[in-house]
Amino acid sequence: MKRSEFNYQLPQELIAQYPLPGRSDSRLLCLDGVTGETVHRRFTDLAGLLRPDDLLVFNNTRVIPARLWGQKETGGKLEILVERVTGSHTALAHIRCSKSPKPGSGILLAAREGAEPGPYRLQVTGREDALFAISSEGGPALTEIMGDIGHMPLPPYIEREDEGSDQERYQTVFAEQEGAVAAPTAGLHFTRELLDEISERGVRSVTVTLHVGAGTFQPVRADNIEDHVMHAEYVQVDDAVCSAVRDTRTRGGRVIAVGTTAVRSLESASQHGDIAPFTGDTDIFIYPGYRFRSVDAMVTNFHLPESTLLMLVSAFAGKEHIMNAYASAVEHRYRFFSYGDAMFITAGAGKS
Repeated sequence: MKRSEFNYQLPQELIAQYPLPGRSDSRLLCLDGVTGETVHRRFTDLAGLLRPDDLLVFNNTRVIPARLWGQKETGGKLEILVERVTGSHTALAHIRCSKSPKPGSGILLAAREGAEPGPYRLQVTGREDALFAISSEGGPALTEIMGDIGHMPLPPYIEREDEGSDQERYQTVFAEQEGAVAAPTAGLHFTRELLDEISERGVRSVTVTLHVGAGTFQPVRADNIEDHVMHAEYVQVDDAVCSAVRDTRTRGGRVIAVGTTAVRSLESASQHGDIAPFTGDTDIFIYPGYRFRSVDAMVTNFHLPESTLLMLVSAFAGKEHIMNAYASAVEHRYRFFSYGDAMFITAGAGKS
């Protein structure tokens, strides 16, 4: 299957640069994965689309202030994006600069881009493929440094610097487990009030953890999508989640994943058939032809052209249905991507 089959035209002005004033103020495009029918709603309508026997599965990862600025001790300016914290003082990170730092190089950190370096220093200790191993050994913990001078890692299509409000709005209200460098954006639409309303309707909810990595924005470069190599992300699906999924199925309810990260978590835990506890890295790549084992519906944002996430939702509801729905969203001036509007999709032919 060709990458070009997942392309679509998106006017630049439809890419949301800021969130709406209220989390649930967004629109909700509902897509029936069997018929392809679309209905335009508000996100606050979601509670009315759920049934008492349904199960919502949220990703409780918490975004860390993973973007750092500074310079090499030899003088070259650089930008760091922490990909994964590996210890109290260590991490793997992307480093962008004119010349890649060598192991043993020192990095002097600054509070913001272009500022003079402050007291914090990191050292490059090695390299793992495209990532650099960095350490703050001999100084404060790396998480402490990020908490002091780190910036929220807004996606590259948000063409502005992060602001104070992003500390709250680029974070779900149920975020608990620190480790993501990108938000599970479908969850950004939920407020405490909406969650309470959903619970009062008898809908149960559970949480998984998938620490979203910067690789989520990595474009598919292979012409044939089957040749694409997925990045790995840490996932935890515990026994309580597995029991809730099985109980929901027994009751005839639907398992509804909030976000593609929740989808990938559940499907990673279901690779051998029945869902089972899973902890570790996953590089699951879901594209048309995949048979879903544990997900009946999903809440998701709109995804970039030719992205792995657009391929995932196409596998779930059918590529033609998805591309038609996206064309309708463009026509009706929906807001796209992380701070944009949402979809509620029920399973199509990709459900086993």
